[in-house]
Amino acid sequence: MAKGYWVAFADVHDPEGYEAYRKANAAAFAKYGARFLVRGGRFEAPEGKPRSRIVVLEFPSYEAALACYHSPEYRAAMALRQGKSTMDLAIVEGWDGPQPGES
Repeated sequence: MAKGYWVAFADVHDPEGYEAYRKANAAAFAKYGARFLVRGGRFEAPEGKPRSRIVVLEFPSYEAALACYHSPEYRAAMALRQGKSTMDLAIVEGWDGPQPGES
């Protein structure tokens, strides 16, 4: 079964206020088996215009990734983020097929 991913691009306008969101989202992420693959850090953008912060979360499945986003736990956390950041988010299904160079 293919994993699910959240790919988020965010600009944080109020770092102190954003901290409440960061603490609150942990409950939803733990409940749905999320694991951070990317959480800020250095990046280069050779194409396009990403936001200042990039986050990639891995979930056990695409269904778990969707369920987490629509959960009461994440909705409560998301309310704490409003007005403190701007975010673009995609929830995507991972690829479980052949990789480059494989038959």
